[in-house]
Amino acid sequence: MSEIPATMRQLRSLVTPGGELRLSVETVDTPRPTDREVLVRVEAAPINPSDLGLLLARADVSQAVMGGSADEPILTAPIAESVMRSLVARVGEAMAVGNEGAGVVVAAGDSPEAQALLGRTVGFLGGATYAEYCLASPRMCLPLPEGADPVAAASSFVNPLTALGMVETMRREAHTGLVHTAAASNLGQMLNRICLADGVPLVSIVRRPEQAALLRGSDAMHVCDSSEPTFEVDLVAALQATRATLAFDAVGGGPLVGQILNAMEAAIVPRDAPYNRYGSDVHKQVYVYGALDPRPIELHRRFGFSWGVGGWLLTPFLSRTSKEDLARLRQRVADELTTTFASDYTDQISLHGALDPEALQRCARQATGQKFLLRPHR
Repeated sequence: MSEIPATMRQLRSLVTPGGELRLSVETVDTPRPTDREVLVRVEAAPINPSDLGLLLARADVSQAVMGGSADEPILTAPIAESVMRSLVARVGEAMAVGNEGAGVVVAAGDSPEAQALLGRTVGFLGGATYAEYCLASPRMCLPLPEGADPVAAASSFVNPLTALGMVETMRREAHTGLVHTAAASNLGQMLNRICLADGVPLVSIVRRPEQAALLRGSDAMHVCDSSEPTFEVDLVAALQATRATLAFDAVGGGPLVGQILNAMEAAIVPRDAPYNRYGSDVHKQVYVYGALDPRPIELHRRFGFSWGVGGWLLTPFLSRTSKEDLARLRQRVADELTTTFASDYTDQISLHGALDPEALQRCARQATGQKFLLRPHR
């Protein structure tokens, strides 16, 4: 195993007091693992929507410019005053970025679980994966078979465990079907494959006809396009067929959450049912787990009083999951890494390449079918 360098390169995101985003590649000390940690040489790390909030701080990347030197480039972009009010706690702190990645464990603490991973190729959840090296907990590592390609495992945590977590949450809360928005994403396609394999009724909501065609070509049974004039009618029909009463929404803002709740109520209550001012007593739940639309959530209530809207994130879900259940979920990901949980990447970039204004603008658009993979050692 190669010698571990004393320093490494790491991508940092800084918000200045003057309302500016600054992205840079810094030379920092290579961390050393404690007893219950491992050090991973990061070979590949995806840029997920969940990374962009911290990375870009909602800056206007259409006005991003490159500065600094050829060896130490710095990208800057303005941040609106209204956005700065929500960023006060991180002003002046250069923050490491990146939720997950894959690579080889090159150092390990003294605990048995850490030592067991030494020399192994792993996918992992780390919190600072846009770097040449990153610390991780063995509990958050997915050991891969001998000879496995780290690129194939780069997205082995966030999207796979989020999709599996949605199905687990459905079962824990006694629902029997799911609704998912922005469903043509990599995550949405994984969820569709899981639901098909597990016999879980799924309603997939997309925003464009080509996204609907993509999912239908992958055997998705109930696909609703919110751009169609018949969207609300189509959604009620899909919910009548699936009886789904739990939704996971990646959009966040605008009227969609309210439309889903209203459609659930309409699917539950027969047209000839007598009037009840309290609505049905069937609980309808929407969990918001993304923020593709930064507008406020609009609720035009026609869904009675038995309902809920809340937030859902992967990390709290994992913290509430037993060691045995987590092992079961991780094993499924490992077994189906190149099938159910396969991810496709349209671009592979270096750490310095992540500071390219055009590349960041494309990342910020979060377009379906476009996904970036960071290769720190390029």
